[in-house]
Amino acid sequence: MTPRARPGAAAGVTLGEAVAAFLVRRDLDGDTIRSYAQTVHWLRREFGDDVPLSAMTAERVGAVFAAAWEGAAARTWNRHRSALRSFTAWAERRGWDPADLTARIERRPEPHTRIRVIDRRTVEALLEHDDAPLRERTLWRVLYESAAGAERVLSLDVQDLDLAGDRGRVTRDGGERWLHWRPGTTHRLAELVEGRPRGPVFLADRRPAPARVPAAGDVCPVTGRGRLSYQRAAFLFRRATRRLDPAGRGFTLHQLRRSRLAHLGEDGWTAEMLMGLSGHDNVRSLAAYVRGGTAGDALGGGEPSGGRAATYPPLTG
Repeated sequence: MTPRARPGAAAGVTLGEAVAAFLVRRDLDGDTIRSYAQTVHWLRREFGDDVPLSAMTAERVGAVFAAAWEGAAARTWNRHRSALRSFTAWAERRGWDPADLTARIERRPEPHTRIRVIDRRTVEALLEHDDAPLRERTLWRVLYESAAGAERVLSLDVQDLDLAGDRGRVTRDGGERWLHWRPGTTHRLAELVEGRPRGPVFLADRRPAPARVPAAGDVCPVTGRGRLSYQRAAFLFRRATRRLDPAGRGFTLHQLRRSRLAHLGEDGWTAEMLMGLSGHDNVRSLAAYVRGGTAGDALGGGEPSGGRAATYPPLTG
């Protein structure tokens, strides 16, 4: 018995049509599209192009997904699950009211892997790379110097910059914190946002398509361009760093953050000091960066920065 279409679903939209439209999006880079394609092509192969999108249920997809990927590594399982979540969210934004296809698919814990640290000389060469566009050079500097997560940095808005204080305010998950950087980066930020009183600091290359209008706060009122996405920023960074990576793969944005923490740890920063800069929720997660001690040692002499702002030296090194 074919499940009845849910109210609000677009009449006549099939799985094949939805997948075809999903894979021609302009807001995703080629690597992301190829990764998503593996998952949604599997979905079409298992259920057929002609099945109504409104007939796809979490129960059916979950059962077939488990059978197909049961023996896969946790990273592979989670990658396919993430692609399905993206497909569902995208279809929902188009007003097709799909079911949450991953509601019955649990994320699997992935084994911890050591992230390669980028050496100081390579980071310096990258941040001083004058051939890169101003947006990329500025973003990479803020990421490295603030040791903040990429999504936090990309959420920065022009109106929340305190250029006189070499810092910017971000709000996420109901909390507010300041990101700090060096004066030289402030000069680049001032140049990047000149003439723009509000909106995202880091903008996409072009205006969003009419079919995918972002929230008002994610659009620059002067240029009409949207906020730079994490996927695009990650792709550009990896592409730009292939020439610097001995393995030839290019580096990740997360590596840039981890490298900053490692370098400051080498300079004598304690875990609590690193926490005050980076915004980590648990000081023990920074123990690996502390030289000659553990996170427990760092906690012994002071209060975690959740209760007050941590005090740390100027951004040097």
